[in-house]
This record gives sequence, C-alpha cells and structure tokens, in this order.
Amino acid sequence: MLNYIWCFFILIAVFYSIIMGNFPELNNSIFSSIQSTVELCVSLLGAMCFWSGIMNIIANTSIQQKLQKAIKPINNFLFPKLNKDSKAYHFISLNMVTNLLGLGNAATPTGLQAMEEMNKNIKEEKELSDEMIMFIAINTASLQLIPTNVITIRSSLNSENPAEIVVGVWFCSIVTFIAIVLLVKIYLKLRKRKNK
Repeated sequence: MLNYIWCFFILIAVFYSIIMGNFPELNNSIFSSIQSTVELCVSLLGAMCFWSGIMNIIANTSIQQKLQKAIKPINNFLFPKLNKDSKAYHFISLNMVTNLLGLGNAATPTGLQAMEEMNKNIKEEKELSDEMIMFIAINTASLQLIPTNVITIRSSLNSENPAEIVVGVWFCSIVTFIAIVLLVKIYLKLRKRKNK
C-alpha cells in the first residue's frame, strides 16, 4: 500500500512540474538528492562499521561481562523467568547494550539470535512467550544513551552542534521505555488471568 502512495506522490510531482514549467528544476533536484543520499549512506555506514567493531570487541572481552552485570538488575526485572546462564539472556544483554549506544541496525543480529533462542523454549509455536513480548517491546522503545545514528545524520547535514539533541533523546527514550514496560507488564498480567 505504501508503495502505491509513494508512486502517487511522485507522479503528482512530475505532472505538476511539467504543467508549471519546472521540469529542469525537478530533474536537478532528483540528481542532487541522489548525491545527498549516497553521502548520507556512506556517513552512516562508516559510523555503523565503527560501532559494530566496538561491539564485536566488547562481545569477545571481559567488558561484555561487566556491561551485563551493570544491566543485570534491569534484565532481572524485565525477564524474571529467563535463565541467567542461557544464550538468550546473553544475546538480550548484548542487544540492550548496542541499543543504549544508539546502534539499532547493529543490534539487529543479536536481537534475532535472542529471539531464536527464546523460540526454542516455547511449548505452543503459535503463541509468543512473555519474554519474547517484552523483548520486542523494549526494542521498539529503544532506550538510548548515545543516539549515534541521529548524531551522524545531523553531522552529515552540517549541523553546528550535532550532539545537542542528546538530553532530549534521553528524556524521550526514558519516558517511552518506562511507559512501554509498564504497559507490557499490565498486558502480561491480564493475559495470565485470561489463560487461567
């Protein structure tokens, strides 16, 4: 459906530019936007590669264990039934640390691995476990301490102070995270009562 909407907008823009005699300007804007897109992608790719490398180093050193201990109280609250020595718990911890660094794309592989591990323990294949629901929800909320991708985008667009949004991001992501965790906890309690 979204593809049709975008095609509709593009066709309207082309027809309008032809009618108004602005087709050369439209053509120029298309090529300039393509150049800007490529430059933005290269900037994001560089930042993503750098932080993915950092996360790979963290995953293979004692730093990862220290970070896991730091977020253990949060994980214990979010995933009380999950075995703390399981692979799923390990991947969830890595995913949360990556998201805290603002690297949503780099967090995807560990997120998928965590879901695969949790999926192995499900008795009914058609129903998600409490842990899986909570994990999906907190990934959607995406609690961030360093909004790396946004800072990179702002920097590539020549912002005078790319990191000035950090405090706003902290406030928004903390409020969103708390709200979504509370909503999921309420939902899980209601689901438990319904299944009794």
